[in-house]
Amino acid sequence: MKTGLTIAIGADHAGFDYKQAILGMFGTDITFKDFGTYSTESADYPDFAHLVASAVEKGEADYGFLLCGSANGVAMTANKHQGIRAALCWKPDVAIPARTHNNANVLCIPARHVSLEDAKAIIEVFLTEEFEGGRHARRVDKISC
Repeated sequence: MKTGLTIAIGADHAGFDYKQAILGMFGTDITFKDFGTYSTESADYPDFAHLVASAVEKGEADYGFLLCGSANGVAMTANKHQGIRAALCWKPDVAIPARTHNNANVLCIPARHVSLEDAKAIIEVFLTEEFEGGRHARRVDKISC
């Protein structure tokens, strides 16, 4: 797994508990920029998704992690940003091609549909796999409008 990275992280109320657990998962190996939310009170997922996506897009973070109930909303929001390739991953096997084939730079996890153990395993895969380039690079280059 890569270390020395800066990760922008954000969650709505449904992803708050997982976000807090993830923040404590890496010790000093990873630096996090926490864009909220900071409680389980109802919050609007686009507010956090835009902040995380902007940080990745501007190069202020190497990757982004977004958590909400289904992860659909945060993925849709993050993918509005031209430099973002947000992938909704619900198991480690889905995170592999997200990184190796799609060069995903934002990981979206559905906190209401995966266990915390699975979320951690998904993150480990996301931070271990490398983009393969080659024919996949040609395809990734066609994503932006």
